[in-house]
Order: sequence, then structure tokens, then C-alpha cells
Amino acid sequence: MKYTSTRGGDGDVDFEGVLFSGFAPDGGLFMPKEIPRLDGDTLLKWSSFSYEDLVKEVCSLFIPSELIPKEDLDDLIGKAFSRFRHSDVVNLCRLKNGLNVLEMWHGVTHAFKDLAMSCVGQFLQYFLKKQNKHVTILVGTSGDTGSSAIESVRGMRDVDIVVLLPRGRCTQIQELQMTTVIEDNVHVFAVEGTSDDLDVPIKKLFADTEFVRRHNLMSLNSVNWARIMVQIAHFFYAYFQCTPAMRNEEPLPIVEVIVPTGGAGNLTAGCIAQRMRLPIQLVAGVNKNDIIHRTIQHGDFSLRDTVLSTLASAMDIQEPYNMERIFWLLADSDCSLVKKLMEEFQKNKTCKVPEKLHAKITEVLTSYSASDEDIIQTMRRCWVEDHYLLCPHSAVAVLYHYMMSDCHRTSPRCCLAPASAAKFQDVLLRANLTPEIPPEIKALEAMETRFTLLKREDDWDQVLRDKIESIYQQRKV
Repeated sequence: MKYTSTRGGDGDVDFEGVLFSGFAPDGGLFMPKEIPRLDGDTLLKWSSFSYEDLVKEVCSLFIPSELIPKEDLDDLIGKAFSRFRHSDVVNLCRLKNGLNVLEMWHGVTHAFKDLAMSCVGQFLQYFLKKQNKHVTILVGTSGDTGSSAIESVRGMRDVDIVVLLPRGRCTQIQELQMTTVIEDNVHVFAVEGTSDDLDVPIKKLFADTEFVRRHNLMSLNSVNWARIMVQIAHFFYAYFQCTPAMRNEEPLPIVEVIVPTGGAGNLTAGCIAQRMRLPIQLVAGVNKNDIIHRTIQHGDFSLRDTVLSTLASAMDIQEPYNMERIFWLLADSDCSLVKKLMEEFQKNKTCKVPEKLHAKITEVLTSYSASDEDIIQTMRRCWVEDHYLLCPHSAVAVLYHYMMSDCHRTSPRCCLAPASAAKFQDVLLRANLTPEIPPEIKALEAMETRFTLLKREDDWDQVLRDKIESIYQQRKV
């Protein structure tokens, strides 16, 4: 299995090379040159697998055994999920009136990003140990990515991680999960700006190929293919959990999967699962930062004037960079088209998706946008009807189920729940609901914090360069 850039610049990179990369050198994102297609016998076999076993099977399709032997791969993934609180790792909660909520938040930070990030941390450690090499990870976060990334590599001898968070735009718990990690290899910056603002210096640094090479700089955002790869398993697990006992028959039943999304990483994983012949229909749920919704509905891939602050704060993103992967996938790997689209978007902050590509997008994706009031009402209704607490992002998904409850349907529906409600106490209180706070989250408030403030007037690019150079010099000693 080899990987290529969505813009055509790098066409022969292996998994190890992609794992240690951020953006491709030409500015694109790495994707596998071929997407495996699964037959009915394979789907039937997989239908009885645990979530952990599905991750192992999916990853083995994209990681050649000569890079990580199957036995080692299984061991790494087993270690990755050893810290999860639920015995099944991921849990499908069946509520009233056909409402299925896939709880993906039973990891250390109570967010779905622990699922992929814990695996990626193990993959990194495996290769770094063999190479006797050090890397510096640079991550921007809108909420949960930073804490999941930190937990996946904290204390590792061969890794330093630099995290930028948008100060005051995450929940207090999300910030504390990052700023209370007092490890020598963890460096947190609180930025006076939005998550899109902090992406600017990160992209600039990754575009400096000499700087990236010198410092072994890499990303653990969903720019990194390895995260998308692991997330593909969500969709297989959701499908098998929501279908009756499978038989080797055609056609297989379709399952509707509702994906609350900001950066489109999970949505990309779902599109790949579709391409692998998993019979799912994808629905993208967004908040008022609705570029993905406008792109799917109208082919309007353009920025608004500003990023809006919403109750679903981890989805407060205007530039969903993984849409580039979806364009590439649905344009049948047409790198020149994707390059043209993305360069136009980067120059003008707007572009119109060509009609042929837009038609393919609407074949596999539908979408909607949720307001803050929609989120509050959905959280209240779910509590009244099911005594079940939703986080605001999960509420974006469940809103669709309520919107469609009067429509006749025969296919099952699964709503992805990306985070625990416990991380969003303020929103629960606003909805007149009582938070249930786990002791490990409650303990954060009394812990020491450590971070560096990046003010608007600071030269963010230079501050980051100086920090990364300082890490490099210390590790040389």
C-alpha cells in the first residue's frame, strides 16, 4: 500500500512516511493510492468482530506487514485500548423510538479522538524505538484533539508535543485537560484567537520543508492519515451493531449514520468506508459554522466573515481541511482538479464545486445545520424521553433523528456521539440539566496548570519556531 498527495505531488510514500508527516510537501493531504473493496464474505466475517478486532482488520489493510507484522500490529492496538473505561471500547446505546447513540467517548479524555490517537501514539513509539529517532508534534485544537494527542504521547522519551488551543473558546474542562499535564515533553500555548487563526502559523511551518526536515516535525491533527484510517472502523462497528444478524445475501441492508462534524475527518473516514462497499448513508451535521453544509447542498465552498462561537465548540471551524480528501475521493483521484479547487480556495477563500463533482457529493452525503437553540432543545428532549445526557456535539447528531422522526423509514439509523456530556457542564446547566461529573474530571480543577499565552500582537510563527528550535537543541544534548 502506497500513498499519494491529493494534489498529485507525492505518489509513492509508504505508511511510515505518511505517519511522520503533516501536510504533503505540495500542500495536499495524503491518501492511499487504492481503497480496498470488501466482498460480502468479508463483511459477513467481520460482522461478529469486536470493535478492537475491527480496528485491527482495517489497519492491516492499509499497513503492510513488512512495516508492522500482523502480530505486532495486533499487540499495539491492544495496548492502545487498554486504558478505555468500557469493556467494548465503543458502546451502542439503544434508546426509545429507534434512537441509536454510538458512544465513542470512553477513553482517557472522554472524547472520540482518544480512539484513533491512542493507536497513533503506539504506531509512533513502535517506529521511533526501531529508528532511535526523536520527533516534535505540532497540533492545533478546537477542543478535544489537543488533550487526546497529549495523552497519546505524554512522557514518551522520543516525542515532544506542542499544542495550540484557542483560549476561552474551549470548555474549561477541555483547557484543563491540556494545561494540567506537567510533563517535560508537553508544551501548551493558549492563543488569543480562533481555531482557524491558530491553523495559519501551523500551516506556514509545515510549508517550510527544510524546517520540517531539520526538526522532524509532524502533525497529529486529522491532517494525519493514520487518524483517518483508525476512524474507518467506527462505521463498520456502527453498521454491524445496527443491523440484525447478517446473512450472505444481496442487497445488504443500508444503515444511516449521522456524523456531527467540524473538520470533516470523521466524515472522510465514513466516505472511505462507503468506498470499501460498506452500505451506509452518511449525513453530516454541522453547527452555524456551516461551510460543509453549504458545500454539500449548493457546492458553495466558501468562508464566512468570521468563525462563530457556538455551544458545539469543537465544531467551530471554518476551514474543514479534510473536505479536500472527500473532493479527491469523489473526483476519482483527480489530483489536478483538487489542486485547482484548493488553490482557488486558498487564494480567494471561496470556490464553486464543479457540477459533476457536486453531483457525486450529493449522491453519498446529505447535511443540515443546527443552531444553539436546536442543541439545547435536543439535549432536553433526550433527557425527558430517555433520561440520557448528550453533549452538545452528540445533540447535533440526535437532532437529525428527531427532525426525521415523522418520516417513514425502513433502515436503521445510528447517531455518532463524539464526547461525554460531562465535558460540557455549562451547556448542560444552560439546558436546565444536572451534570454527572466523573471524579477524574472533577479533580482537574485543583491541579497545577502550565501554559504559555500567545497574544494577538505576538509573532506566532516566530514564537513557535523558537520553541521548536529550543526543543531540538535540548534533545541534542
